[in-house]
Amino acid sequence: MYFSASYGEARQRFLAAAGERGAHLESFRLDTAGGARGEALSTDVARLGASSGPAALVLVSGTHGTEGFAGSACQLRALHEAAWLADLPVVLVHALNPFGFSYRRRVNEDNIDINRNFIDHDEPPGERGYGALHPFLLPADWEGPARAEADAGLFAAADRLGLRAVQQSITGGQYTHADGLFYGGAAPCWSNRTWHHIIRTYLTGYERVAYIDLHTGLGERAAAEPIFRGGPDEQAPRRARRWYGEALTDSDEGTASSTPIGGNSASALVQELVDAEITAITCEFGTLDGLTVLRALQGDNWLWQQPEPVDEPLRARLGALMREAFDPPDEQWRADVLDRGLAVINQAAAGVLPETADAA
Repeated sequence: MYFSASYGEARQRFLAAAGERGAHLESFRLDTAGGARGEALSTDVARLGASSGPAALVLVSGTHGTEGFAGSACQLRALHEAAWLADLPVVLVHALNPFGFSYRRRVNEDNIDINRNFIDHDEPPGERGYGALHPFLLPADWEGPARAEADAGLFAAADRLGLRAVQQSITGGQYTHADGLFYGGAAPCWSNRTWHHIIRTYLTGYERVAYIDLHTGLGERAAAEPIFRGGPDEQAPRRARRWYGEALTDSDEGTASSTPIGGNSASALVQELVDAEITAITCEFGTLDGLTVLRALQGDNWLWQQPEPVDEPLRARLGALMREAFDPPDEQWRADVLDRGLAVINQAAAGVLPETADAA
């Protein structure tokens, strides 16, 4: 009901639903790239309720582009059904990475993983083993001997170093191979700058902020895993545990489906909102096993790095794999995502509401 078939449809539905609720709307146009269907690309912001006060809830979709289909659907359901909308200001950021959303890619127009871009680019993180794995992740062919050789090299590295260590080297963020996976960029990208502007414009007036960045692709299928992403005060982990219960995981503690990452969007909140109490999570909806998801990302990256057009059957197979990894056309998965996603959103709302926070 709330899932859309394209970025353009998702955007229209989001703007219509927010407008019907009387939201203040603002759009930020990406001028350097157009969409897959020739459409204009924008990150859209909707604020319902007061622009300042004790507390606010923030819901972000599409940080990882194609993962925005589920995130947008959860935002739509909240706009239509959330019972707390009259009591709590909410800021909804739709399609933080509109290019990836439109093209069904996880990365932006410059192959940058937005959630690895929020770092000090004058002093980027050092090499963490990605360079040695890069040739295995971007083979010369996709269905020939080079791919088979690359797979053998990758599996050998996993046997030698351990699967978790290889996962960390690949997914933790790298800043040396612009044609590679999980590339964090050499400078703040458009989505980074836009997100900082949105924070300064829409979120500096609140004392407490509950932040949820909606993602897909990791963890148990359709589970809404709340992954702790921090807060500036030492009570933030305990506060998040109180809100989300035993389901809460933490990448830094090794309990989450994701490895520790640097430069995620929540770090911009901590940087900008120096006087606010922040409780930030990623809400992760699982799809396929981790190796298959990595294969989808690897294939998508290989496809976009080819100097010549790839034949349509292979392009279609790789596109279908990406969809299964991040936006599966499975009605039960979608129903579970909507139900479990709204439950997590409701937990955040209950946690940050002034009367609840004061009593805790």
